[in-house]
Amino acid sequence: MYVVKNHSIKPQYNLALEEHLCFRAMRDGSRFFMLWRNEPSIIVGRFQNTLEEIDAAFVEERGIHVVRRNSGGGAVYHDLGNVNYSFVAPDDFALFTGPIIHALAAMGVEVELSGRNDITVAGKKVSGGAQYRRGGVTLHHGTLLYDSDLDVLSRVLRPSEEKFQSKAVKSVRGRVGNIKPFLPRPLSVSEFQSRLQSAVEGLTPFALDSEALQEVRGIEEEKYSTWDWNYGASPRFTERKKTRFPWGGVEAFLVVNEGRIIECSFRGDYFGNGDYAPLLSRLVGRTYERESVAQALEGVDVHEMFAGASSTDLAVLLSPNVYSGLRNYEHQNGV
Repeated sequence: MYVVKNHSIKPQYNLALEEHLCFRAMRDGSRFFMLWRNEPSIIVGRFQNTLEEIDAAFVEERGIHVVRRNSGGGAVYHDLGNVNYSFVAPDDFALFTGPIIHALAAMGVEVELSGRNDITVAGKKVSGGAQYRRGGVTLHHGTLLYDSDLDVLSRVLRPSEEKFQSKAVKSVRGRVGNIKPFLPRPLSVSEFQSRLQSAVEGLTPFALDSEALQEVRGIEEEKYSTWDWNYGASPRFTERKKTRFPWGGVEAFLVVNEGRIIECSFRGDYFGNGDYAPLLSRLVGRTYERESVAQALEGVDVHEMFAGASSTDLAVLLSPNVYSGLRNYEHQNGV
């Protein structure tokens, strides 16, 4: 089995590298092992609704990456205190998880396997895994919470207060903990990573050539860095938004499919002419993101539809994960 040295901390590149290794394994039957870390990121499961899984306002404020992976399962938070592992090999289920448990045990950590892919220490989940199969090859990857910021983890994955109605798979957020406090002797993250790799037997160093690096960069740019993959690949969902402005109370009902608004309707105790066609003609078909919604409202006379309203009011109402913004609006305007 080859071990791939990867010093990148950019999630888009790291997931692209995983995909490249899968393609290579499909072509020639190679087996790979890789340890890697990401700067603060949310890695969303393949079948999840991205907007349902994240606190978008907090993510934007902190500059946290949001990237969708190929494997299923729930959304996870990564930072530089989290070490990720990947196995890529022809289907061989006996290969996975066992080496990680063995490596942790060799460092003096008493671990248990919970379910198929989770690893616990003293009843706390410290590792979760997921799998992706294609062309006779399995990618098994997982997180190892070593010294992560658990406060940020609990905050960043918190869904909005309003509930989505969605066919997406929801994350299961259990009790989690870090590995570091359970070590007999504290190690830096880099020392922990080195000890982990040393405990996995039979590894042969492997380096990507320039052609392979170019392929990885292509996958990174064309897939993992795109809005269409990270947000647009979300399942169809509906969302109800409700607040009260100085000009009246309003509810908006949105249907979003593949990240684009396909339906929108309004009701409330506001005054207006009831003709929303000028707004809907601009809004329907737009990507469901803050900037796109704001652009749709430019030049639209919303006052005729919602007497006393401004385009800013509608942008606040219709933008995704808007509730923090609404609370700020209400506080600032005494509503």
